[in-house]
Amino acid sequence: MALHPLSDMEVSEIRAQLHELKIEHRDLDQVISHLIENPPPDDLLIRRLKKRKLLLKDRILQLEQMLIPDIPA
Repeated sequence: MALHPLSDMEVSEIRAQLHELKIEHRDLDQVISHLIENPPPDDLLIRRLKKRKLLLKDRILQLEQMLIPDIPA
């Protein structure tokens, strides 16, 4: 997806970002599950957390795509 090959430093930075985002995504999943299983659930908070989780998932996918080298067609 990148117009130029990524440097080793850029790849390392992307991998570090991915690691942090995946941890946050996992943590949000645990919090959401806990809130749902232990009433009374705060529906607004759960919706906000789920939205944040989806945004994180999208960003994770974007970063992972940046790490995949372009293959000429």
